[in-house]
Amino acid sequence: MKRKICVVTGTRAEYGLLRWVMEGIRETPDLDLQIVVTGMHLSPEFGLTYREIEKDGFLIDRKVEMLLSSDAPVGVSKSMGLGLIGFGEALQQLQPDLMLVLGDRYEIFSAVAAALVARIPVAHLHGGESTEGAFDEAIRHSITKMSHMHFVATEEYRKRVIQLGESPDRVFLVGGLGIDNIKKLDLLERQVLEAALEFELGAKNLLITFHPVTLENSTSAEQMAELLDALKTLEDTHLIFTMPNADTNGRVIINMIKQFVSGHPHAQSYASLGQLRYLSCVRHVDGVVGNSSSGLLEVPSFGKGTINIGDRQRGRLKAESVIDCDPEQKSISTAIQQLYSKEFQLILETVKNPYGEGGASGRVVDTLVKVPLEDILMKRFFDLSNT
Repeated sequence: MKRKICVVTGTRAEYGLLRWVMEGIRETPDLDLQIVVTGMHLSPEFGLTYREIEKDGFLIDRKVEMLLSSDAPVGVSKSMGLGLIGFGEALQQLQPDLMLVLGDRYEIFSAVAAALVARIPVAHLHGGESTEGAFDEAIRHSITKMSHMHFVATEEYRKRVIQLGESPDRVFLVGGLGIDNIKKLDLLERQVLEAALEFELGAKNLLITFHPVTLENSTSAEQMAELLDALKTLEDTHLIFTMPNADTNGRVIINMIKQFVSGHPHAQSYASLGQLRYLSCVRHVDGVVGNSSSGLLEVPSFGKGTINIGDRQRGRLKAESVIDCDPEQKSISTAIQQLYSKEFQLILETVKNPYGEGGASGRVVDTLVKVPLEDILMKRFFDLSNT
């Protein structure tokens, strides 16, 4: 009898990491793929990105509406409540043998909480990581404690999941999923990318993704203003902005980007680039700027520099290609100068990505086939003091 694996996705970036796992599940005779989409995928404001999933040939089994028009804390809390209700109903209808989720977002927290109550085991991807500048940190570790199988990107993260009390024989080191996209996708050449973007690249180019900050002292608007002030000073540099996730205070950043782009002919913004255009942009730009996890997980595999602003990603493993800076104009400008320096460009020639060389998706699928699920719901806290 086929093992039903229910994959939940709520954002474009998350789907980009999950895609090849989903493909592997679909093509494996012993597995039956179920897909539930939620969150930003169902929002016109964020590009209705569930269509990209369908365009890739996947059948969506359920859509769980939970994204409200408000990005204030109370709005996010209401979204989580709606998600819990919707996932409870979806899981009752689908009756999967295992739910597979990735990451640390509040949409996924709602899905996993519903699975916990429904006594459906959960497999968690990219657990054990640390992002000290965002409340995603607490959500990620909470999901770990509600999960029964763990796929981690590095040995350090494997140890952290075990430190949280998870049994070592349920923690699998597979590497970073994002690298598989780089290996598998046929990335666009420069002229084809320009046509797809309807935007001409220049002599210098930067890709900017800045998400809201949730635990830092200064506000998202203040930090975004500092970044835009730094970008204003650049000469002969074309700027590609990707819009932030649907996080608390995300819309203020979106409005600031739109206003900036309207006054700068060499800048353009996109609600959703999709994985193919996004990774093609990384291939052709000089570096990425912002506070997205992609700058740490995927960009080093291109031999390109990342300017990592603020504390949102503090705690993650980083390659030598990552330049940390404060969320202040002067610090950001200094980091951009370092990015273009001859010394830093020489470093990029030998950079290694700490998240591996690819193949994570296949390792996940192989494990989903082989690991027994009998009695998996009964968890015992693994106490390091007894080892």
